[in-house]
Amino acid sequence: MNSESLFLSRQESCLMLADDRRLGHPKPEHFEPRWWQGAGRVIGEAKGRGSAWFLNIDTEQWVLRHYRRGGMVSRWVEDTYLYTGAERSRPFRELRLLRAMEARGLPVPAPVGACLSRQGLLYRADLISVRVPGQPLSKRLMEGDSDPGLFRRVGEVIGRFHAEGIFHADLNAHNILVEGECVHLIDFDRSQWRRPGHWQRRNLERLQRSVKKILASDWAEEAQWQQAWLALEQGWRDVIKKG
Repeated sequence: MNSESLFLSRQESCLMLADDRRLGHPKPEHFEPRWWQGAGRVIGEAKGRGSAWFLNIDTEQWVLRHYRRGGMVSRWVEDTYLYTGAERSRPFRELRLLRAMEARGLPVPAPVGACLSRQGLLYRADLISVRVPGQPLSKRLMEGDSDPGLFRRVGEVIGRFHAEGIFHADLNAHNILVEGECVHLIDFDRSQWRRPGHWQRRNLERLQRSVKKILASDWAEEAQWQQAWLALEQGWRDVIKKG
């Protein structure tokens, strides 16, 4: 994807950046779930830290995600962020990162469009990306899938991102999608480029904590999970060594 494929648009308080091969000239209503519902395009909805709506768009499906706060701050602030410039905003940074990763052939959702709506010093944000098919790794874990081959593939994919210097800010079992032999990473909010370093191992340890939390006591009691994780680490290590 080249730079000419991104289209910047402003309407009233909304600033939008979009892949003009998919969204064309973006409008504020493209980032409103009610507008898509009125068009009969909403086919599903997911709730989490950020709300997401699944859209049926002709030959592909999109995901419209509204940015919401996480952690302790979410008790007081639901979905607003301090505005320090469009290119430093969360949706624009995530869209551009997705664009760069897609260009490198990494398994990520293709970017469609990003929108920020300013209200004085604050803004709200939304992102549209192409929906990636598959089940979250978390669901596979809960179903008891400890196939070392699957875990090795997950490790290899994470290794590809780390070898490119991509730090995933929320690497957990919910943000890894599995479909057959394919593994994708999703949700790159706050993710960034980094030089190789200790963060790569810490990023992997974050995923391990997520896996242990899902499996609870099974992790300590079942040797199969230990073997599965060793397979994941080996796949990750093999890719990292190749550079």
